[in-house]
Amino acid sequence: MDVVLLIGRILFAFQFVSAGYGFHLRQREMATGYAKSMGAPAPEITVVLTGIQIIVAGLMIVLGIWVDLAALLVIAFLIPTNYWMHSFWKMDDPEQKLQNRTHFWKNTALIGGALFLFFLYQQYGEEIGLNIGPAALFD
Repeated sequence: MDVVLLIGRILFAFQFVSAGYGFHLRQREMATGYAKSMGAPAPEITVVLTGIQIIVAGLMIVLGIWVDLAALLVIAFLIPTNYWMHSFWKMDDPEQKLQNRTHFWKNTALIGGALFLFFLYQQYGEEIGLNIGPAALFD
């Protein structure tokens, strides 16, 4: 069953590593412009920092290093992202509202997944196989 959890960790983390590298860093100007248009604070800085944050968190999850901390990093990214970037309740355009509502609830589901990871690694961290380093930071 360790392989099933590893596959789940890889699939979960892919979203963050790919968005962090592919959008936050490689398309930084576009990401910064979008963040500015949504009223996010200090997008010139936060786009890069959050990109690094989610890349690191995703890699920690895949590798099985302090997965509980990585889950908290993911949650710390997703909550403000939902508020600033996908605030569908502020939008008038029905298409934009629908698209952002979809992203908001997808991110909310990802928060749930991160909470599952946090719980698993808090309860069973060192018992879970296929981890490269210490599985949990907060014992």
